[in-house]
Amino acid sequence: MRLSSLVCLASFGWLAGLHAASASLQAKLDDPYTNEGETQTFTVNADGSFSKLDAMTLLVNNEAGVARVAQQYVWFNRNMADVQILEAYTLTADGVRHDVQPEQIRDVQEARSFDAPMFQDIQEKVIVFPAVEPGARVHLTYRKTQKQAIVPGEFSDFTPPDLAPTHNFRLIYDLPAGKPLYADARGFTALQPVTRDGRTRYEFRYDRAHFSRLEHGSVAYVSYGDRLMVSTFPDYAAFAATYRDSSVDPGAHEAAVTRLAQQLTARDPTPRDKAKTLYDWVRRNIRYVAINVGRGAVVPHSASAVLANRYGDCKDHVALFGALLDAAGVRNEPALISNGSIYTLPSVPGYGVINHVITWLPDLQQYADSTASNVEFGFLPSSDLNRPTVLVDQGVLAQTPATALMTRSSDLSIKLEPDGSASFTYRLEASGASAEQARAMLRSQSPAQREESIQAELRSVNLRGVATLNTSDLDVADGPLTITMKGTLESLVVPGAAASIPALTSLAGGFEADTRYWLGERQRTQPFVCHNLALHERARIELPANFHVLDMPEAKRTQDRFVDFQSQYTFDPLSNVVTMTRDGATHFDSEVCSPDDYAQMRPAMEAIGRDVRAEVIVRSTLVESSSVASQAP
Repeated sequence: MRLSSLVCLASFGWLAGLHAASASLQAKLDDPYTNEGETQTFTVNADGSFSKLDAMTLLVNNEAGVARVAQQYVWFNRNMADVQILEAYTLTADGVRHDVQPEQIRDVQEARSFDAPMFQDIQEKVIVFPAVEPGARVHLTYRKTQKQAIVPGEFSDFTPPDLAPTHNFRLIYDLPAGKPLYADARGFTALQPVTRDGRTRYEFRYDRAHFSRLEHGSVAYVSYGDRLMVSTFPDYAAFAATYRDSSVDPGAHEAAVTRLAQQLTARDPTPRDKAKTLYDWVRRNIRYVAINVGRGAVVPHSASAVLANRYGDCKDHVALFGALLDAAGVRNEPALISNGSIYTLPSVPGYGVINHVITWLPDLQQYADSTASNVEFGFLPSSDLNRPTVLVDQGVLAQTPATALMTRSSDLSIKLEPDGSASFTYRLEASGASAEQARAMLRSQSPAQREESIQAELRSVNLRGVATLNTSDLDVADGPLTITMKGTLESLVVPGAAASIPALTSLAGGFEADTRYWLGERQRTQPFVCHNLALHERARIELPANFHVLDMPEAKRTQDRFVDFQSQYTFDPLSNVVTMTRDGATHFDSEVCSPDDYAQMRPAMEAIGRDVRAEVIVRSTLVESSSVASQAP
């Protein structure tokens, strides 16, 4: 199993490769493959180094399984570990064995993360199996030797299910008797540990016949489903202490760092002003570059080195930001976190679920993630919200804010011409975390990309045309963002017959896009991501004399525990103008909603979904006919 590199701290337990999960002798026909048996045996030394022997047999059930099984990947750090392939072959359905040849085994570097450069000695050994087809079995046995522990003297391993049927999955951990192993075994069966000859053997077994499809927008399976975390850390306080000790920076108070902090904050009267100034400088001047070399995967570089290089990963961002804050007299400490779609931590700590680090400002009672270059101070990216954190200096668990409100107001004005074409003006104002995210995107766009963004806005609501775009000041670091688009539309309506005009109140985003997400599943059985939004949309359509309104949508109002929404539609026959408004907000307690929450909110979401599909029905005459009629006596 591989975790795509979307995070800063290497997920060593999870990335250790080829973890199988769940069990079934009788795979459903639509399951791509079945893990018919796998045993992983870890022999751990007192210094935290270990060897892992993994033997597995995978059955290919159908053509989809060929792509999943025919290549296997084993992750390792080339300077700290090595991998030996002991046995690898394919057994076809007719009983013929096809051995993997030496040239079918290659070492490759992992893909870069976040579309950013990556310095690393992390590699994957790729085993390409021959003659793989439905009905074939792939056999692989390998030994991974971790010659140096990532955290000296400690060991941890994280096993998430592979979401495929698996039979007889066993994990065995053999450790010195004086080094106890702690476990969070949700869905795994723990056997009684056996101690003999100065060593203790721990064993866990797992069988599961079927996994449900991951639903649209659902959080990571390991947030609510089965998982196994084992660790020699007794608690999170001990885990935090190892990070704290390894991140001590003797050069944190070097003159260059102190001088920069004092220069930047010279006019800032309050600790919050100073923290904001330093945060904005770091996020906009220190590039994110993933650095996973040796123990550097979990140990930051010195603040002075990060400042000189002007790049670094999350640990380096926190180190430099922290040193600058220290120089400015603002208290701070690192906070370890799970970044992504994992919202819970196991009861025992270890790298694998914890994969990111941000900054906690205790006097301000807020977090900051300077790797999020497009997030203004006072907000967090959504991938950091509603997560447990490990405060490194205090050695305690805390929690990031449960949710954050994003506000969006828009005004769309369309003037329809007698031939069915139209001119339009669209004004959007965004507040909250999304404002700086959009500002950062606009700052980085080339003219060609800007034009593509305009066309994407129009395509999102099935319109064609040309437009220009203007914005409020993009150089500011916070506050609302205003975007104005002006342009023309081709053939909004074809004149000469009855036709419909979509009751648009916004272009890209807004109620239409949000209800598409909410209604992506008819029912939910898994927790899913839900953001708090406040939307205010207004539209005005000015019709020419040859257009007459036949029917208007009905106003809607819906309200429940989670959602408030109302729409209004009016037509002024004297000016031949249609006006439409939609206002709504969500009120979620956190960024994660439950299936019961969805069952309660679904009727309201469906009502909103029907409303955003509303249409204004008009009848028009051809331009020529209208012109002739106007000249008749």
